[in-house]
Amino acid sequence: QVQLVESGGGLVQAGGSLRLSCAASGRTFSSYHMGWFRQAPGKEHEFVGAINRAGVTRYADSAKGRFTISRDIAKNAVNLQMNSLKPEDTAVYYCAADRGTYYYAAVSATSYEYWGQGTQVTVSS
Repeated sequence: QVQLVESGGGLVQAGGSLRLSCAASGRTFSSYHMGWFRQAPGKEHEFVGAINRAGVTRYADSAKGRFTISRDIAKNAVNLQMNSLKPEDTAVYYCAADRGTYYYAAVSATSYEYWGQGTQVTVSS
């Protein structure tokens, strides 16, 4: 089992940047695919991006070219660097872990067994 804690959210102006971090306790990231999702008020969880056990990343179209996922093995953490933020990026951002045996990390929230508590990101226009 793994426990996840997100940090780094906040208020930023459009065009700005934020770096979210997801720290894990328990088993190491080498055992899981790690995903980032977000949820705006009244909406379902939306896939942002993910990184698989091998370090291969994939992103939603809305995140490509602006967001970057990386792993810090020493800190057992996964980071989400968000640049060129837009007001429509406003949401609660969650990291999640998936034990699935497939190669690429899943894009569906239902594939992820473990979730953090979320961190709020607000982008003002």
